[in-house]
This record gives sequence, C-alpha cells and structure tokens, in this order.
Amino acid sequence: MAFPRPRPARAELPRQRVQSLQCGQGAVRAARFNADGNYCLTCGSDKTLKLWNPHKGTALRTYQGHGYEVLDAAGSFDNSQICSGGADKAVALWDVTTGQVVRKYRGHAGKVNCVQFNQEATVIVSGSIDSTVRCWDCRSRRPDPIQVLDEAKDGISSVKLSAHEILTGSVDGRVRRYDLRTGQLCSDYIGSPITSVCFSKDGQCVLAASLDSTLRLLDKDTGELLGEYTGHRSTTYRLDCVLNEQDTHVGCASEDGHVYFWDLLEGSLALSLPVGQGVVQSLAFHPSLPCLLVATQGQVTLWREDTFQPEGDPG
Repeated sequence: MAFPRPRPARAELPRQRVQSLQCGQGAVRAARFNADGNYCLTCGSDKTLKLWNPHKGTALRTYQGHGYEVLDAAGSFDNSQICSGGADKAVALWDVTTGQVVRKYRGHAGKVNCVQFNQEATVIVSGSIDSTVRCWDCRSRRPDPIQVLDEAKDGISSVKLSAHEILTGSVDGRVRRYDLRTGQLCSDYIGSPITSVCFSKDGQCVLAASLDSTLRLLDKDTGELLGEYTGHRSTTYRLDCVLNEQDTHVGCASEDGHVYFWDLLEGSLALSLPVGQGVVQSLAFHPSLPCLLVATQGQVTLWREDTFQPEGDPG
C-alpha cells in the first residue's frame, strides 16, 4: 500500500542577509541565478555582465561585448553558455569559459528587456521594447530569427519559458501565453502595464506584476484570477515578481527599498524585507532553497532563512 507523502516542512522565507556583492558595474539592472542556483549573473549599466558565486561572495568572470547597458541575462541548463540582452538592441550568446561572444543577434528595433533559453539551450527567446518577441536558433549561422511573435501592442517587459510555452508580459497590459505544441495563443487582460511574469513551479499558475502596485495570480488554463496581492509600490519601474521554491509564497520588488512576500493561498502579507535605499531593481529566487538575490543600486545581496548558518560560523 502507498503511504501518504509526508507534509512538506513549513516554508521558510529568506530573512537574513548573508552576502553583499559590490558589483562595480554602475547600477545593476538584473540579477539572475543559473539553472542549479550555485552561481548568478549580474547585468550592469556599465555594459558588462558578471558571473559570481553569490554564496561565497566571489566574482568569477566579467563579460564585455554589449554597446550599452545590459538589461537581462540567463544561463543555459549545462552552465556552458549565457545569453544576454541590452539597450544596444542586441542579443548576445556567450561562451562561459572563454568569456567570448559566440554570436550576436540583431533584429530588434529597440532595447532588449528580457532573454531566456529554452530547456535544451538551442533557442534564445528575447523580448523588446519594440513590441516583439523573437526566437533565435543558437546552432545556426542564420542572422534572422526563426520566429517573430508580434501580437503585443506595446513593449515586451518580461518573457518566461516552460517546456512547450512562451509566457510574455507587455506594457499593453496583457499577459500572453503561446502554446508551441498546439500553436495557440491565450491572452489575459490585466489593464495596467505588466512589469514581470512567471510560471508557478507546478506549471498551473501564472504570476504577473503590474504598474498599479498589484501582483496577480492567474489560473494558467482558464485565466481565472486566483489571488491579488498589494502593499508594495510599483508605479514607474520594471520590477520583478517571483514565487518561492515551494510555491507557497509570492514575492515582488518594490520602489520603497523593500521586498514583499505574501502567503499564496491566504493573500496575507508574510514578510516585508528592508533591503536598501531606493528602488529594488531586480529579484531572483533560488530554484530549490529559501534563498533570494536582490539588486539595489550598485550592489546585490543574498538572503537566507533565519535558521541558515554560514559555513565557518560556530554551531
């Protein structure tokens, strides 16, 4: 007979600052974990991209090749490649070990806000202020995108991928989901410009942050509104939203120097984390640990749960 699965331990939220990275890149536009969460990438207004071990606080490599500030980056599943997008309208594919640009993709008519690899890292998907999402083949020498998604009526602020879907958030106030298996497009109208979108870990829900200082959880298949979360301030900047590693809490950056987390089911505010002065530029949640990366101004901080003890600390 099958035993009932043990209830997962109560989710812990990151509350203590364990590392601060002084990035030396001007303003940090984005901070992103790699696929397994052991490393992270930081995108600078000084045109550079940096690779770190944020858990040890060590800088590993600097990547130079963009003509203007770097706005987003992502690592491939095997950590061998990085893709990045910038205000120079270019999408770059990098070799992690050599630090060289393998290929540059030009085709967007405006700055590239967001980039993602597909699961096999054979395609880069980029979203731009030019209202298009473009798909680039990493293995081909072709300069043209293999697909252009141009349904949005305004800039694309956020792109996320699942095994067979592309999720986009646009300044036109719509969350669009392209099902690549069926060729269908599902669109949900939020009304306020979208700053960030993400899938829940179980793939059933979509989280969207928008400029009316509201975070919304939608049923992916029906578009039904499952939850609304307020208390943070988001009226001007392109701020990130996240789900924690257990899908129990939703989080959002705020323009008041805090990161806010709400209980996903109850909608109640669970944590208001004071991280710094001014706008919280970027957020990334670790794929499997209660661990959070936060970018404010020129630094990135790493936060862990209260019970976490850094190595070397007396037990």
